[in-house]
Amino acid sequence: MLKPIKIGEKLFDWENGPFFMGILNVTPDSFSDGGQFLHPEKAIKRAIELAEEGADIIDIGGESTRPFAEPVTVEEELKRVIPVIKAIREALPQIPISIDTYKSAVAEAALKAGANMVNDISAGRFDERMFHVVKEFDCPIVIMHMKGKPKNMQIDPVYHNVISEIKEFFEKRIESLTRIGVEQSKIIIDPGIGFGKKLEHNIEILRNIEKFKELGCPILVGHSRKRFLSNFVNRPPEERDGATVGVSLGLILKGVNILRVHRVDLNKDAAILFKNIFGKVRLN
Repeated sequence: MLKPIKIGEKLFDWENGPFFMGILNVTPDSFSDGGQFLHPEKAIKRAIELAEEGADIIDIGGESTRPFAEPVTVEEELKRVIPVIKAIREALPQIPISIDTYKSAVAEAALKAGANMVNDISAGRFDERMFHVVKEFDCPIVIMHMKGKPKNMQIDPVYHNVISEIKEFFEKRIESLTRIGVEQSKIIIDPGIGFGKKLEHNIEILRNIEKFKELGCPILVGHSRKRFLSNFVNRPPEERDGATVGVSLGLILKGVNILRVHRVDLNKDAAILFKNIFGKVRLN
């Protein structure tokens, strides 16, 4: 049984999940909502909407990590995210805020500005100081699996056994965190749908997501509006919320702890209906 943890002022008892992480990209070039919330006022308005939709966590990112994306400087990322974090913390003092970054300097500044956790797509591999920042602030961290970097991750990724290879990756990263004193209960794992994976890899991960429970960490999945969905429904990214909900329901039934989505309301409504009609899901 997973140990409950506090993220900010909110207790996350995993037995009462799933929980929903609302996506807030303050970038000009994210794959589905790039440019929509780059202005701080629009970002704050969207954060309030996400809270009203029922988001348990708001995940703020200042750099697009879509396939083939170019990295941005620390200075630019800070300029995008810090004013937004400060304003959201003032407007929504109770909601947990996650900073989506692989740069330790950004994570540190964000945590000082009011963020409560780190969401690192590199699992600490791109910046070796990241894990020490997490230890210093005693905050939860999401570690994600990715083969390569955003700029090259989708150039013919190859696996012999995608599930076992990702599990081995997580085992090593969890050991690196616990070795420096980070509690395992504060480590959340994300298998990285669409990050260095072909369609067949994504499907294999989703169908076997429960195998990652053996690692003893809460599981987060970010599948919202992603490209692989277009293999089943021929729609542009901004019209893939229905397809996202379809995957969410399967993940909920398999016991995934956190769903990272653009439209919290649609996904949470679907989960509530599952709970009340089929009795399969417990919601906070």
